[in-house]
Amino acid sequence: MDLFDDIPKTALEWHRAGKGAALATVVETWGSAPRRVGSQLAISGEAEIEGSVSGGCVEGAVVAEALDAIEEGRSVMLEYGVSDGDAFAVGLACGGTIRVLVEPVGSVMPEDLLADLVLAREARVPVAYVSGPGGRRLEREGHEGRFRMDRSGFEEDGETFVAIHNPPLRMIVVGAVHIAQALVPMARIAGYDPILIDPRESFASEARFPGETVLHDWPDEGLRALGLDLRTALVLLTHDPKLDDPALIEALRSDVFYIGALGSTRTHAKRVERLTEAGFSEAEIGRIHGPIGLDIGAAGPSEIAVSVLAEMTRVLRKGA
Repeated sequence: MDLFDDIPKTALEWHRAGKGAALATVVETWGSAPRRVGSQLAISGEAEIEGSVSGGCVEGAVVAEALDAIEEGRSVMLEYGVSDGDAFAVGLACGGTIRVLVEPVGSVMPEDLLADLVLAREARVPVAYVSGPGGRRLEREGHEGRFRMDRSGFEEDGETFVAIHNPPLRMIVVGAVHIAQALVPMARIAGYDPILIDPRESFASEARFPGETVLHDWPDEGLRALGLDLRTALVLLTHDPKLDDPALIEALRSDVFYIGALGSTRTHAKRVERLTEAGFSEAEIGRIHGPIGLDIGAAGPSEIAVSVLAEMTRVLRKGA
């Protein structure tokens, strides 16, 4: 999925309100299609829409087909070619082809299944919506590669489609330092929801981080309150053991996909000693990326932020 949205929830609400609803999902693309596989459009029986399957190129045609599908209680597979002219209008250099699966809620997509999907998304639980010859179901296991890559698509049989619904990415930064001032806006552009934790209010101020979510908690308390999961990256920038170590202890007991800690090689060696004395194994401590960031010869806060975001991306997409 792209940035997190409420499209399935909207479809469910329209259905329960008696309007009728359908979900249209991009299931396959060729060429420079405007929207990636897994993108969705919700359509109500009153022609209300939310979301997009083509950036505006073919939405009108999809809505017309969806209204018929809702009335007739059947699913339909649509295929459209997006012309070069239409593609240019939505910011692409050339056109492409998309296939869109339209599934009315209730008659085709079971209401209780859609409700479970909505609940899973709200609870930040990664889930796959599987549609094929074996029916429709939700699966939380067996699609690790797809979850990691946010990659919806057909299975090898060419008939079973897997739509990945991942929670939005989060980046929790401990330490409202200069690097954080560069990293937070970069991460937001990259699709992360950034949160800052720093009990030092002079550092974590509105003036230094305008409009950002800032918690003035002790790091371990803040992390427990937020909750840690597979779609969370933790970035430690204080290189102060009083602040970093409590956060590291929480993180190493969780399944966050990335842990990075600022500091020199010598600083990290001392960190390893402290964590070993605290009872953590070599494998557990090995999850920490320290010194933080890819070695790109970064100089200054902004370049260090680039190296951190690059390392987070590599771990997210390729694994540790």
